[in-house]
Amino acid sequence: MKYIFRNFSTPLAILTIALAFNSCNEDKILGEEPVDFSSPENSFSTMDDFNSAIYALYNRAQNILSGGEYRPLDYIYGTDLGYNGANQLNQRFGSYPACLTPQNGQIGYHWNNYYKIISSSNIILENLENAEITEDQRTFIKANTLIFRGLSYRNLAYLYGGVPIELEEVTAPEVDYTRASREDVYAQAASDLNFAAENLPGISEVMDGKVSNLAAYHLLAEVYVTMGRWQEAISAASVVINDPDTQLMTERFGSRSSEPGDVYWDLFRRNNQNRSSGNTEGIWVWQQEVDVPGGRLSSSSRDGSSAQLERDVSPRPWSFPYQDPNGVNPFLSLGVSDYTGGRGIGRFRGTNYYIYDIWNGSSEENDMRNSRFNFIRDVAFNNPESVWHGQNLSDHRDLFRQKAIDTIRYFYPYPSKVTTPGNHPPELFVNPELKTLNAAAAGSTYTDQYFIRLAETYLLRAEAYLGIGDKSAAAADINTVRNRARATPVLPGEIDINYILDERARELGIEEKRRLTLQRLGLLYERVSRLNDGNPMSGNFGLDIQPFHELWPIPASEIENNTGAELEQNPGY
Repeated sequence: MKYIFRNFSTPLAILTIALAFNSCNEDKILGEEPVDFSSPENSFSTMDDFNSAIYALYNRAQNILSGGEYRPLDYIYGTDLGYNGANQLNQRFGSYPACLTPQNGQIGYHWNNYYKIISSSNIILENLENAEITEDQRTFIKANTLIFRGLSYRNLAYLYGGVPIELEEVTAPEVDYTRASREDVYAQAASDLNFAAENLPGISEVMDGKVSNLAAYHLLAEVYVTMGRWQEAISAASVVINDPDTQLMTERFGSRSSEPGDVYWDLFRRNNQNRSSGNTEGIWVWQQEVDVPGGRLSSSSRDGSSAQLERDVSPRPWSFPYQDPNGVNPFLSLGVSDYTGGRGIGRFRGTNYYIYDIWNGSSEENDMRNSRFNFIRDVAFNNPESVWHGQNLSDHRDLFRQKAIDTIRYFYPYPSKVTTPGNHPPELFVNPELKTLNAAAAGSTYTDQYFIRLAETYLLRAEAYLGIGDKSAAAADINTVRNRARATPVLPGEIDINYILDERARELGIEEKRRLTLQRLGLLYERVSRLNDGNPMSGNFGLDIQPFHELWPIPASEIENNTGAELEQNPGY
């Protein structure tokens, strides 16, 4: 497939192909020892060289899964958690048939970028063999590389099903790829992740943001669950849960623990995600780094590589369409660093399932994750010029169109974990007293971002226990998470896969890559068609998802360029 040559992730990879194509005398040129130009033989000679290549893998993985307002959010739009409230049919899953076409850019983006990680990984591994480094260093680099290759194959299999498996550096054009089975891709991901798990350093031995053996064991456990290898999944997850250096945070901690809130709220405040802050729950945390050279966040501009959950998920009261009796907008016209959501634009509107239904019932009445600090359901008008200043939205229920205090974009209940109320970088403030924000620069989420958190490992092990029919053990794991949230314990007889998915939504909503979870379970169509209520503003009360959308299409360009063999398209496309 030509993507391997069209979209390399490092200049070294491009050079590898250039050298192969420019060989007039293959025996002579390929047999020479290069000394005065860059090539694999002299570009990978020290640990610093290999570490630089590993850092590039971190960067690309973070771009796909966390950076920006487009592609990372493909994993939550159009799921059971939320929909595109901006009436954009061919973007952000406003329409499944419009978005999931073989020609669509988002389909090619994820495919190409995961294969870039795989291609770069193969180059690193190929050059490890002859590198003049110690065996311990060789093992360390291999383990760091394989966790990224395993993660890439895992995600490709979840999204596309069976895909081509390439395990060697490619140095000449190949146009005869065929698809391996989905099961074989899972097996390859498990093999890569198993090596990483057995050889990466422990979590207390690595810097914040770097991968550890526990990150690999968590990912491995999930792949084993997906393959139905329940006992192996339980064993892998148990390594993470039983590690003496990990535990759920159960007491107030961190940068704002003296303020009103709770421990769940503390988990998502600025500077609280990493072990260096005392957090023993974060297993793998993407580092955002505000105003640090090489970091992803800037207080002077909204960097496209930063996490931008605030921008999409928070509502947009700054453009509120209703006025007070004097004709004044009761909200300030700029976003404000308070519980109104910063500089959100109200594009990702939660489903009624996510923002209402999973919190209903006596068992959820005291759930910390639904507290006034963590799920914002009512706010005060913040414009001092309005006669309604200081009054709550709930005092004016007659203004709203859907639920009692709920519009489609201007205000709806949302999780505060996507923003930093009262704690945006002060450089963003246009008016420090009112805490109004620079509209052009704000919208990023000014915290490091969890990629793996221990609470998810418990829910993953519960899924494995359910797989072997041990609902008592599954309930014990779920209740470890629920007890921290002060929610009523679940009884074993209440547990099925839908209950676990509901609990994941309560604990991990917006934070997890929900699409990957639903597609690995084969439940995307069932859950979306049943629980995603679409956009009432446009008259679309149900998304147009079809059963074949359970898998994404193979990009059309890959099929067209693979002239030496048939690269089969997924059914329905």
